[in-house]
Amino acid sequence: MPELSSGPAGAGLGLRRALLGPLLEAGPGAADFLEVAPENWINVGGRYGRQLRQLAERYPVVFHGLSLDIGGPDAIDDALVHAIRELMNELGATVYTEHLTYCAAEGHLYDLLPIPFTEEAVAHVSARIGKVQDIIGAPIALENASYYAQPDADMSEAEFINAVLDTSGCDLLLDVNNIYVNSINHNYDPVGFLRSLPLAKVRYIHVAGHFDEAPDLKVDTHGADVIDPVWSLLEEAYRLLGPVPTLLERDFNIPPLPVLLQEVAHIRHLQDGVATGTHQRVGSRG
Repeated sequence: MPELSSGPAGAGLGLRRALLGPLLEAGPGAADFLEVAPENWINVGGRYGRQLRQLAERYPVVFHGLSLDIGGPDAIDDALVHAIRELMNELGATVYTEHLTYCAAEGHLYDLLPIPFTEEAVAHVSARIGKVQDIIGAPIALENASYYAQPDADMSEAEFINAVLDTSGCDLLLDVNNIYVNSINHNYDPVGFLRSLPLAKVRYIHVAGHFDEAPDLKVDTHGADVIDPVWSLLEEAYRLLGPVPTLLERDFNIPPLPVLLQEVAHIRHLQDGVATGTHQRVGSRG
């Protein structure tokens, strides 16, 4: 399999079961890489399993998990992490990413909930990341999360993210839509927040759409087209980092594949528009 320290390149698409057939019919080159939620594919056989493996032969694959519960009080599910590592081996996946959240407390909560921005939480999360990375055999990457209420904080969100990555040695999955959603919901400058993150540790980027509940409340649904302010924030990330690999997420209201590929093409357009060497960059892993 490819080395786990390597990563994706170009413009990717989140794989959903509704896209299996259309992607196989589209042939190679529809996207540059695919992102898979491993929990949805462990021990899956039959037609879906065959289609997944056919696509993994055509496209580089990365993993983006849903239920690691990196910030929760329950013990890390070692069996799950080992199963993810085995599936990475099978599909040749190079990167395992998750959310900097918690999602369980004496059972799965089926939501991604915010971790307190505290020194105690930094130590707790970092120890758990270390255990996961020992099993995976490489640094994982954690996504800056959207959230709607914060239970406790003795540091800012950006300070918390920086501290977790610095203490644990993990990388960052940069979600620009989450930055935009949080900037509206919590009234901060999205570009300033972006610049305050540990950008040198970005493995790749997520871009997605969201739902406008109200002028001052955005909900991170991945169920709509990407809007112009989010595209602009992605372009700002490229100005800082260069054309970092970027993935389009779409979980609900999934349009036909050609419509999705128009947004993938726009990612490529923005990446191509970054003039190499003309922007100051902080560097990236990947």
